[in-house]
Amino acid sequence: MFRHVKKLQYTVRVEKPNPGLANLLLEQFGGPQGELAAACRYFTQGLGDDDPGRKDMLMDIATEELSHLEIIGSLVGMLNKGAKGQLAEGTEEEGEIYRNITGAGNDSHLTSLLYGGGPPLTNSAGVPWTAAYVDTIGEVTADLRSNIAAEARAKILYERLINMTDDVGVKDALGFLMTREVAHQISFEKALYSIRNNFPPGKLPPIEQYANVYYNMSAGEGDMRGSWNSDENFEFVADPAPAVDGGDGSASVTLPSDQATDLANMASRTASDPGLNPTTGAELGSTLGEANQIKDKPRS
Repeated sequence: MFRHVKKLQYTVRVEKPNPGLANLLLEQFGGPQGELAAACRYFTQGLGDDDPGRKDMLMDIATEELSHLEIIGSLVGMLNKGAKGQLAEGTEEEGEIYRNITGAGNDSHLTSLLYGGGPPLTNSAGVPWTAAYVDTIGEVTADLRSNIAAEARAKILYERLINMTDDVGVKDALGFLMTREVAHQISFEKALYSIRNNFPPGKLPPIEQYANVYYNMSAGEGDMRGSWNSDENFEFVADPAPAVDGGDGSASVTLPSDQATDLANMASRTASDPGLNPTTGAELGSTLGEANQIKDKPRS
């Protein structure tokens, strides 16, 4: 059950309208790293989790993300207040209205024109929100790691948005939202490490002979060694050969006799002749093709 409280989680004060900034904030409203995507990600994970403590955490954070969506949406609405009235009432000259809503040089005029200054479920480029942003896979250790990364990406976006404005009230609200991303990261990481067997993800063990091998697949100037490929942690293969399994590196399939016959017939019918050198349409349409045609034209 959800109940809406008619108060924001954090007090928001906007100094003045700014349609351009409102448009940038949509990245955290309907974008892939935004609050709606986060709320849906954690909500669906929580509904499917059978661990009572983890379920409680996921539902708490999912609901808080909806509160953050409300804060961002309120910021967008307030930053668009001036343009909303101007567009609705037509109290200014047409050109002046356009200059006001495009002053920041981005697509804020689309937000104002198409959505009347309200917060649409799009990112800052106008791309509609999609459930494809919700990357839940249903394996708790993989999902928690993804959640940690998602909170990190959201924090970075909030940092960039903070650097885009000098509006004290907006910066203050964005600073709160950025900080909550850090708190959620900590909760998700604590939850991950409270699972004793949290790596590797899933149930099946890795194939032992390949599990601790590092293949140096980008050999040349700039090769570096560190803990990620050290002899202490890995068997380092400096110059890996093809077919690390000891086979010949080819691909093969065993076909029933009727399918093998059909495949052979098709291959014979569609075989290329390396001895042919046909004139292409591209050559005929080029000056080189014209020159060749003139050169090859029989003399009268």
